[in-house]
Amino acid sequence: MTLGVLAVLAMLFVMFAGFWTDWLWYRSVKYSSVFTTTLWTKIGLFFAFGVVMAASVGVNIWLAHRLRPPLSAMSIEQQSLDRYRMGIAPFKKWALIAITAVIGLIAGASASGEWRTWLQWVNGVPFGKTDPQFGKDISFWIFDLPWYRFLLSFGFACAVLCLVAAALTHYLYGGLRLTSPGSRATAAATGHLSVLLGIFVSLKAIAYWLDRYGLAVKSSGLKSADNWTGLRYVDANAYLPAKTILFFIAAICAVLFFATLWRRTWQLPVIGFGLMVLSAILIGGLYPAIVQKFQVQPNEQAKEAPYIKQNIKATRDAYDIQGSEVTPYKGNYKPADKADSQRLRDDADTTASLRLLDPNVVSPAFQQQQQVRGYYQFPSTLDVDRYKDKGGAEQDTVIGLRELNIAGIPERNWINDHFKYTHGYGAVAAKGTEAAEGGGPKYTESDLPAKGQLGSYQQRVYYGEKTSQYSIVGGPQKELDYSDDSGEKSYSYQGNSGVSLANPVNRAAYAVAFGEPQILYSGAIGDGSRILYNRTPKERVESVAPWLTIDGDAYPAVIDGRIKWIVDAYTTSNGYPYASRTTLGDSTADSLTDGQRAVVAQQNQVNYIRNSVKATVDAYDGSVKLYQWDDKDPVLKTWMKSFPGTVQKKSAISPSLREHLRYPQDLFKVQRQLLTTYHVTDPGTFYTGSERWQIPNDPTTKSGNAVPPYYLSMKMPDQKNRTFSLTTSFTPNKRDNLGAFMAVDANATSPDYGKIRLLKLPSQTPVPGPQLVQSKFNSDPNIANELNILKKLGDSEIEYGNLLTVPLDGGLLYVEPVYLRGANTNYPLLKKVLVSYGDNKPVLEDSLKDALDVVFGKKAPSAGTEKPPGGGDTGQQPSGQTVQQALSDAQKAYEEGEKARAAGDWAGYGEAQKKLKAALDRAAKASEKGGTPGG
Repeated sequence: MTLGVLAVLAMLFVMFAGFWTDWLWYRSVKYSSVFTTTLWTKIGLFFAFGVVMAASVGVNIWLAHRLRPPLSAMSIEQQSLDRYRMGIAPFKKWALIAITAVIGLIAGASASGEWRTWLQWVNGVPFGKTDPQFGKDISFWIFDLPWYRFLLSFGFACAVLCLVAAALTHYLYGGLRLTSPGSRATAAATGHLSVLLGIFVSLKAIAYWLDRYGLAVKSSGLKSADNWTGLRYVDANAYLPAKTILFFIAAICAVLFFATLWRRTWQLPVIGFGLMVLSAILIGGLYPAIVQKFQVQPNEQAKEAPYIKQNIKATRDAYDIQGSEVTPYKGNYKPADKADSQRLRDDADTTASLRLLDPNVVSPAFQQQQQVRGYYQFPSTLDVDRYKDKGGAEQDTVIGLRELNIAGIPERNWINDHFKYTHGYGAVAAKGTEAAEGGGPKYTESDLPAKGQLGSYQQRVYYGEKTSQYSIVGGPQKELDYSDDSGEKSYSYQGNSGVSLANPVNRAAYAVAFGEPQILYSGAIGDGSRILYNRTPKERVESVAPWLTIDGDAYPAVIDGRIKWIVDAYTTSNGYPYASRTTLGDSTADSLTDGQRAVVAQQNQVNYIRNSVKATVDAYDGSVKLYQWDDKDPVLKTWMKSFPGTVQKKSAISPSLREHLRYPQDLFKVQRQLLTTYHVTDPGTFYTGSERWQIPNDPTTKSGNAVPPYYLSMKMPDQKNRTFSLTTSFTPNKRDNLGAFMAVDANATSPDYGKIRLLKLPSQTPVPGPQLVQSKFNSDPNIANELNILKKLGDSEIEYGNLLTVPLDGGLLYVEPVYLRGANTNYPLLKKVLVSYGDNKPVLEDSLKDALDVVFGKKAPSAGTEKPPGGGDTGQQPSGQTVQQALSDAQKAYEEGEKARAAGDWAGYGEAQKKLKAALDRAAKASEKGGTPGG
């Protein structure tokens, strides 16, 4: 008995620990209202539906028992049942309580999971738009219909369980007989069961009525749209009237079942039920098939045109792409003469701030040069933001935080893992458009502690993308702040984040929650100790706003002396009428998506999405702020009514924060996926699918996944000035030439923020797409030869950076950085730049300036004897230096550079890099003349 009591108490405390720690965490982040609202909603639904289900089943069991016949027929069947009746008799009351309690618990637990549906229904805000078929506000499908469907499914479950329970009870007590002579059912049993069947059929009638509205959100296949949603011709002209007719038939059938109370015969209801089933087959199945076969198929395009038009409009509205502008673009402009080439060269400098530092490639360089200690790390993919230089001009910047790397702690133990090594330190940033001498990043913020153009700010990073373990701070045990030449610096956390462990109940609860008994008795915990957990930005935002879908890429920004993580969040729905659905996991995947950058979706299948919330998470104290970004979104307004005070108004966003807000990647990727089909607004063209596009695979990787969108500052043909943009390209379906180029104004301070521009390329004169341009680079003999020479330096590897596409004066400029990763180094260095424009010969040069000068004929190539485009002298012929001699000099310079780098002699390293560059240039020229590695 003692062990049993202790076991029960232990189980209760484990349950209490989970509840208590959740409450403490929500209180610590000042979002306790989210916890309480969610909790009380779940409890309310649990008890309301649990009690209804339990009471319904219990009453029907009690009623069936009460209506039992006084005497049972003398038969073998009844004699067998007598033994069960006698065995149950002493425990009838407890059996009834147990059965109803179990059923009620299951029903209540199921209902509590519908808390989002309930809150949306009770707080729903009108959209102010009506659907074209039923004339109802869109909110009916978004907020009302899901709740009605849940009530209907609950009603069906309740009716079926009551029917089964009543039938079993009647059978047990002789009201129903299977083999006994005489009537198969008593009059009382017949009346009772007929009422339950009548309720079931009544619910079926309601289901038919709701199915009418469900046609507006029904998914079906159309040749030109895989995830077509909404009514088609056969739905509007066959299924819709069929559902209406079936509703009336089911209602009449239900009345016949109820009438059995007086008629005491099953004849009419059984006939009615049979007619209902037959009608469902003929009217609900056969008739629509006939309409589809003989009316729609012979002239499908004309019949479906009005419904295709409705689908196009609804889909473009639901994904906020209704304002996207499609503009014809030549794409294959050829300079007329040398003066025209010079104009193009000048325009190339002003059209775009071409980013050479690829955030997806240079993380190892940050890691090697700025990690400083093994217990720090940078994310595998860095972020792109905008910061002002010393002159006040905005520049594209690649940025990453030096976060804690728990695996790099020199000596792993519980104290080191959770008390001493608790935080990262500082931001590291580099110019996006330039590289330092030798090809490494040109840092604008670097070192430890960090210093540079970001000014003074709180550099400690307690909350970050890589910080997944819990830490206990602020108590007797000091933390390692950072280490420099003078030794280790200690620190004690001064923030208000986390949960206090001064209370022994809290310590016991967290010892249970984290499965770590040392939390309960460790001397390292004392006055002021606080436990920090749930430390990744996306995790914190998703926890305080469990009704939001979280963008996969949280990015840091230094704002007003603090490091803030900026997290984009979406409101989504799967019930927007006529809007085609998409799968978030698939449409947001590309060649860079990994577990860290995957979208955190409340529902994977959606057909409505808005970037309604911008959230920030302070990297030091973990505080979470939610800001209303889309103040017209009815879904967000509904959630703000459900959780008042959790989301601040848009006006609360400070100007300094707004400067770093940008258009989110996952929304852009969803929109570009939809625009492969829905850039077409003409129903006829949409039906044929002749203008369908596809997202090309990333040509710089071998993954075969979609090319990622790229941030860069540029201007589209209709823009006067450059603006921070998010860009991508399309190719025609199953072809590699360029179909279109897409850019969205990503600068939150711009009046055109969110405006989507599409440049449609001509199909008659194909323009090379990314894959063909990459092939053009790879197949050029001069480029291939020079890259091969680079590879021979210590078995180095070539890595291609982002292939940027920029519209330029009627043509398309392609720019791709080329990185070299030496065998003795584990990070890439920018060594060359590839550039292509139209039919001009692609070039490979040491810098972007040189590459642009060469491709537009302003200067001769640094290697080779071809004349540049637009005419002009090719320059001096190559010297007689053999490739072998040049490579020997290059290898020697490379080794000198590595020695200088290892010794921290950066001046010597820079000189060695200059020698290396000069030797490589001589090798390339000698190779062009005909020299060979053998001399």
